[in-house]
Amino acid sequence: MSRTFPLEKIRNIGIIAHIDAGKTTATEMILHHTRRTYKVGSVDEGTAVMDWMEQERERGITITSAATTCHWREHRINIIDTPGHVDFTAEVERSLRVLDGGVVIFDGVAGVEAQSEAVWRQADKYGVARICFINKMDRMGADFHHTVTMINERLRSKALPIHLPIGSEKDFRGIIDLVENKVIAFPVDSNSASIEEGSETLLAKHRQALIGNLAELDEQIMLLYLDGQDVSASQIKAAIRRLTISNCIVPVLCGSALRDRGIQLLLDAIVDYLPSPLDIPPISATDPESGEEILRLASDDDPFSALAFKTVFDPFMGRLVYLRVYSGRVRAGARVLNSSIDKKERLGKLYVMHANRREEIEHTETGSIVASLGLKMTSTGDTLCEPTRPVLLEAIRFAEPVLSMAVEAKSKVDQDKLDDSLAKLAMEDPTFKVYHDKETGQTLISGMGELHLEVLMERIFREYGVRVNAGKPQVAYKETIAISVESEGRFIRQSGGRGQYGHVWLRIEPGERGSGFEFRDQIRSGAIPKGFTPSIEAGAKSALQSGGLAGYPVIDVKVTLYDGSFHEVDSSDVAFRMAAFMAMRDGIDKAKPVILEPIMEVEITTPNQFLGDIIGDLNSRRTHIEGIESCAEFSTIRCLVPLAETFGFAGDLRSLSQGRASHTMCFHRYEELPQDLAEQIAARMGRTR
Repeated sequence: MSRTFPLEKIRNIGIIAHIDAGKTTATEMILHHTRRTYKVGSVDEGTAVMDWMEQERERGITITSAATTCHWREHRINIIDTPGHVDFTAEVERSLRVLDGGVVIFDGVAGVEAQSEAVWRQADKYGVARICFINKMDRMGADFHHTVTMINERLRSKALPIHLPIGSEKDFRGIIDLVENKVIAFPVDSNSASIEEGSETLLAKHRQALIGNLAELDEQIMLLYLDGQDVSASQIKAAIRRLTISNCIVPVLCGSALRDRGIQLLLDAIVDYLPSPLDIPPISATDPESGEEILRLASDDDPFSALAFKTVFDPFMGRLVYLRVYSGRVRAGARVLNSSIDKKERLGKLYVMHANRREEIEHTETGSIVASLGLKMTSTGDTLCEPTRPVLLEAIRFAEPVLSMAVEAKSKVDQDKLDDSLAKLAMEDPTFKVYHDKETGQTLISGMGELHLEVLMERIFREYGVRVNAGKPQVAYKETIAISVESEGRFIRQSGGRGQYGHVWLRIEPGERGSGFEFRDQIRSGAIPKGFTPSIEAGAKSALQSGGLAGYPVIDVKVTLYDGSFHEVDSSDVAFRMAAFMAMRDGIDKAKPVILEPIMEVEITTPNQFLGDIIGDLNSRRTHIEGIESCAEFSTIRCLVPLAETFGFAGDLRSLSQGRASHTMCFHRYEELPQDLAEQIAARMGRTR
């Protein structure tokens, strides 16, 4: 099989940004210029190709990431358009995990916003190379240079403008291309100033500054600069590409996606500066048996390896699994190994996706992003590989849900359909959790915010035809421990014949916030056979489902198995699992459990005249204000607010500001709940310390 496209001419990129910065509009324009579509879709009119879900078109926001493929200058560009709302951050997380580059879009008026920072941190985590596009330069209040300063200061990055706007707001009439050393003019009305006025002087000045900045970071440019030689456009492009791929700089472009200004230059920058799969270091994997590191090269000659990063249920076709192929190639219908669960599966049909439409292909190869039918056991984060050369890729870690509500079917007929729809939605969305409370008989669903749960409730009705009643959203509290303890668990049963015997000593310690559950086996001299260790770990982990203080899940705990005993005849996996469960339950009660609450990072933009009233309202909500930035007539408040105090905040903010203030909210971290509130919750849950 010959390659359908050279690896060096493939770009796997994501379009990422804060909500309403213009991601989907920019993507629609990119598809139009690459002739992927012949009519430009509109977010406002609900005709955007990439916002294909009915709810996305009604709400005018992106809810689920959509994949597409287009071509520009003999390059293939695989694009994932991601949501901007914080409630759908899992879509951004899993997309960035499998992408090589990203286009970060900023609103030229608002600059760097809260979710901009969140997606930037996610891109930092995965080492994704980026270029920035400052959008909406034709809007009133647009300020290119202020946004560049915000990128440098708030995102702590080396933003390097390679374009400069000529004019702004309604007078945005052109772009100075510092790399190509030219001026691009846009059609404007007859009253606008001539584009030539001062542009040539500005171009010469800033192009020399660009070369000077590159000389500080790139040795090849530095040698030319010190020798006083002219630096060509191709040499500048090569240097920018090297520095962008190594994440030393972030090239900054500008334009207006809605008015189709600067989009072709953006496409050129994607091809010129963002990495191909060959520019990315070999993917690091683990040998499932030995645990040793294995590198998989971006080559069709290496064994096949791919990561499943998204699962969806198509109403007409069934279960589709999205894959990023890191090495090798595979045909539709081939047998592959899911090394995450050690099960073999058969790939069904393979597709290249265009939003909710698809194009069937016979095989896929290194660097591709495809979807597959027929993978019944594969879930998000699983590794697929060559059965004879197994590897395990790093799974994707998602944030824990912070908001819960109870749901119930309106009729007995709907009950079975409800369970089925919840299971499918939970498989699609790793931040959506379903829990059945055995004590109350309730079904609880958890998500990342009110909008997240609202959208899911609508999907249950629209896509699955299930009518449900929903309770009020509740904060998803957690528990953890404050001190280290040692705890013994002994499970002995004798009822004639073979008995049950399991005995463990566990050291239970508080972990760092966000570390989750960590288990270590330090058994020496064969006190407990190694074969029982997985059961002991499973028993310890199962005990964390319900804490001893208020019954909430226990997080951020380190558990060490350091002693115990066994019986050659009576010991079993079940006995050791029960012993570990008992030791954990007893240990948690002794380790001074505390309740943790989710803290939200909130950013509020308000006219200055309402600033005092809004701060007063925030202070009544146990808010920690981190900073206030003022710019002209508006101020931006950055603060941390407990999630429990945010209910009703949107309505209060509208009232306090006559509807002129806006806010964004995203999960920050879990923190210990004040003792008086913790005691109230424990009492309400029917438990006391």
